[in-house]
Amino acid sequence: MTRRKSADGAPSKNAVDPIQVFAERLRDHKSLESRWAVMQENRVEYFRGKDFVSMLKANPDLVKDGLGSDEEEVANLLLRTKLILRCERVVKSLRPGKKKLSKWPARLQLCPDQSFSQNDAFYAWTFERKRPLWQTVLSFLLPVLTLACCLFPLFPHWCKLVVMYLCLTLLVLIFGILIIRWMIFGISYILLGKRVWFFPNILADDASFSEIIKFWPEPPKEDEKPPKWTSRLAFTCVTIGVVWFCVRHSPDEAARARYQKGVSNIIDEILEWSPKLALSGKVEEAAPANITEATESTQPANEKPDFSNATEGQDHEQEQQQRSEQEI
Repeated sequence: MTRRKSADGAPSKNAVDPIQVFAERLRDHKSLESRWAVMQENRVEYFRGKDFVSMLKANPDLVKDGLGSDEEEVANLLLRTKLILRCERVVKSLRPGKKKLSKWPARLQLCPDQSFSQNDAFYAWTFERKRPLWQTVLSFLLPVLTLACCLFPLFPHWCKLVVMYLCLTLLVLIFGILIIRWMIFGISYILLGKRVWFFPNILADDASFSEIIKFWPEPPKEDEKPPKWTSRLAFTCVTIGVVWFCVRHSPDEAARARYQKGVSNIIDEILEWSPKLALSGKVEEAAPANITEATESTQPANEKPDFSNATEGQDHEQEQQQRSEQEI
């Protein structure tokens, strides 16, 4: 951040550059859409020239007195002060199968002409954004959370139950949202020929939290063509095939009962376990009983235990002992 100079020519520590403050306001404004890209092996945040002009026209109160009279003058002022740099896309030719270039390229390079233009021009911020207070607090809480995860076996019993139910709830919620949005997309695509995605950014890697929880689908693009009937028919056949495969190879009643019983036993062990029970030794006492019950349950009720193998083993040991005595 540049500093003003005092009367004696020395830089003032408390003075703040108004152009820098104005640039920070523009960068933090919600109307200015931006993305991240790689430029000269560094990640930079950039915006498009036409979006910059549209934002200033929609918000004339952002332009202060002395910083410029119109949008291009404000942009050239930011370029002269090196707060933004004009960039251009690295890949300028169409890839095979593509009809238009990407609106937001992933790789940029510095443009020789550092003047403002709206025509396919990108501008990268050169200063670091101020970190808000919640990010600073979160940076201190992350090591504490990591240490708490490492000490999870030492947590009290009630805390483990809270963590287990919380994780199960989150898993059910996430998978439920994904399944429902897939069902809505399939129905709208097959019947109406439209691509409707609720929570459109839920699987995006570079989206912010506010973009991930966005519920309404994005409006269709102007140049987007409706799907052909052959594509819809093929999607319908694939969907029917997947559903038939899942129903055909689903486990039967006996298998589902075994799986449910196994999961219930695991959950019951977690719920019924407590430190007092472990210290009293009841867990160790209950273990042999459970093993005996499991062994008895595997044998039929009318079948008697077979001890013939045990008797034959004892006779064989006695014969070997007699032979060794005779040799001696």
